[in-house]
Amino acid sequence: MPEHPHPHNFEPKATSEEVHAAALQYVRKIAGTTKPSRANKDAFDHAVHEIAHITQHLLDALVTTAPPKNREVEAEKARARAAGRYAA
Repeated sequence: MPEHPHPHNFEPKATSEEVHAAALQYVRKIAGTTKPSRANKDAFDHAVHEIAHITQHLLDALVTTAPPKNREVEAEKARARAAGRYAA
């Protein structure tokens, strides 16, 4: 099984916008909606904020002895793997 790089071991580090986007994606998935009703908007937004906050704490606390991976290089490798998989 191939080893996947951990998001905390990238240079540059995940931005607050990336952490927020991941939290938003998670809450949307769990809630089963991309756009909450007006009655649920505050709860939805609060959950996104809290998950982003705790995710940042997690990323800040993780340690590794492996050298950091470059985001662009890893993205290009992933694109190349996908192209190979989807080539007829």
